[in-house]
Amino acid sequence: MNSLAILKDIAMENKGLILTRDAVAGGVSRASLSFLCKAGRITRVSVGQYVLPEDAVDEMLSIGVRSRHIIFSHESTLYLHGLLCDGVLLKPAVTIPASKTMSRFINRQCKVYRVRDEWHGLGRVQLPTARGNLVWAYDMERTICDIVRSRRRIAKEVFDFALARYMEGVEKDLEKLEDYAGKMGMERQMENICLLLRSGHDNLAVQGYISPALARNQGLRCNNSGVIHEIPEKTPEKQT
Repeated sequence: MNSLAILKDIAMENKGLILTRDAVAGGVSRASLSFLCKAGRITRVSVGQYVLPEDAVDEMLSIGVRSRHIIFSHESTLYLHGLLCDGVLLKPAVTIPASKTMSRFINRQCKVYRVRDEWHGLGRVQLPTARGNLVWAYDMERTICDIVRSRRRIAKEVFDFALARYMEGVEKDLEKLEDYAGKMGMERQMENICLLLRSGHDNLAVQGYISPALARNQGLRCNNSGVIHEIPEKTPEKQT
């Protein structure tokens, strides 16, 4: 079997991605990879990664295979869960343990978040990319905790839309959300949000998160401590 045939088999087995280590293990030398790339028979995606010319690059898959410590998170998982505004173009967001370091490529190409090692695997699941390939990412509840925790690094329109869309969803799991918040030491940050999510309001209105105007529109108000109260209905004036 010639080198190109071997690479086609590797690509078929690895969702279109050809890694140098797999090619070498299959009997294709680095020199052959270089020759085939120059000849246009394969396309170099990044260091150590190639695809066949007829195959489109799955950016998330390409990033995800670079390290077992990479988990897609924040804006990227909002996108995978359908909680991201239409037309928003963002860098891939990944979370890694605080004790680990990533390559310059990952730090340059991605928005990197770091968390305590004990939090890293909390809520980890496999989700399909836009091209149908499975990558490691976080579930919806962990993602909501992450964007609240990293509020200052998230665009306001992204944050507002995600919380409103999550609240509307039938698949939300508020018990899991509160469990994650407890494990990540976020009980106070999440208390008001969970209260509103349970209340069934169409807009979230937490001081410091979403405009107080939205709170008033939903019959809510926040005091200086961020505590939410129902705004009492006005008593109609008596006719004289």
